[in-house]
Amino acid sequence: MSDYTHRNLKDVHNSASDLGFRDGGELRFANEALDCELTGFTYHRVDGGQHVSFGHRHDEAEEVYVVLSGSGRMKLDDEVIEIGPLDAVRVAPRVWRGFTPGPDGIEVLAFGPHHEADGAVDPQWWAE
Repeated sequence: MSDYTHRNLKDVHNSASDLGFRDGGELRFANEALDCELTGFTYHRVDGGQHVSFGHRHDEAEEVYVVLSGSGRMKLDDEVIEIGPLDAVRVAPRVWRGFTPGPDGIEVLAFGPHHEADGAVDPQWWAE
């Protein structure tokens, strides 16, 4: 394996529809495409006017989310915070998390250590 990997995130498989997301969004799990051994890396984009009920948590991995553009809300267990451009949110293991876009949509990068089969997913965690 090379000492580096270069990929455009738009070339990574969009898993949004695989996970039941409606049109108007992207969910690209890029750790495999980047040949990551220890790091998880995901690109999220959700158009405005949608609510994302998907949530997840990890048993071991701490994650950091960085808003690239747009705005929205992020739910962390039972607390909801407003997020916007260049906000960075660190989330400890075992905390349920998810976000939903504001009227102009949201674009987010998420990264942290990768642990195989670490955690749980709930497609209806943040019902509104």
